[in-house]
Amino acid sequence: MTRRESVGCIGVALGSAISLMGVGKAPRLAPGAPNSPERKALVTALREKLGAVTPRFEARVHSGAEGKRMPYRLFRATGTAGKVPLVVYLHGSGGLGDDNRKQLAGGNLFGSHLWALPENQKKHPCFIVAPQTSFGWIRYDAERTAGGPRPNPVAGFGLGARMVVEIVDALRKEFSIDEQRLYVMGNSMGGGGTWHLLAHRPGMFAAAIPVAGGKTSDDVRNLVGVPLWNFHGDADETVPVEVSRERIAALRKAGGKPVHTEYPGVGHNVNEWAFSESAVVEWLFAQKRRG
Repeated sequence: MTRRESVGCIGVALGSAISLMGVGKAPRLAPGAPNSPERKALVTALREKLGAVTPRFEARVHSGAEGKRMPYRLFRATGTAGKVPLVVYLHGSGGLGDDNRKQLAGGNLFGSHLWALPENQKKHPCFIVAPQTSFGWIRYDAERTAGGPRPNPVAGFGLGARMVVEIVDALRKEFSIDEQRLYVMGNSMGGGGTWHLLAHRPGMFAAAIPVAGGKTSDDVRNLVGVPLWNFHGDADETVPVEVSRERIAALRKAGGKPVHTEYPGVGHNVNEWAFSESAVVEWLFAQKRRG
């Protein structure tokens, strides 16, 4: 195994210590060291393509639990008949609010838009839903507001995550969605929200892609059977890479086989590397929930 491949499997800093716990089969990563011109060119090329599909995300609002309203954007699958997957994207803290725009912009562009590109829709048509929260996905010890402090996570199923489930359930009734291929992913706060949603609805999703996921109080050991590809940069100063390492180690110790890709020298904008991996689209749509 090359050094580059080992980074994709286990993370440079943990080396063989975590490989002994068992790992998922790592898809082949894009060529080039993370900060090489070759690798950065992939990020730049993808960024230039993604903005073209933004107008196809229609604005909607869900009225749900506890009288709260949650804006969301919906991309409709194209050129297909029959049931197709649904991709759920949870935004990071930069998307907090109720303008129904920020969850698609900035650090949320890559994870929300990748699946809507024409070449990906042609091969893997899917619906995409990108909800927006002003109060977070998980539960906190104080109400979280846009621009406010970051309180500590506490136990229990967060209202934001519960409303995401409500939106997904409503879309399943409205459209022809394959219930065996529901996928969830998110960046930063949304990465933590992804872990949180999986922990409270472990049988709902066929696969997940958490990216630089923030802290939650959830026990991840019941996610043993969930296909999961986790990403983090080891130079992240916003959400330390140890947060991911601890989750992955706990899940592997319980018998899970998540894929964990760690990029040396990459900071909190790791979503740009994660979603520009050429293998990530094929990996996601190859997953299907059994039963």
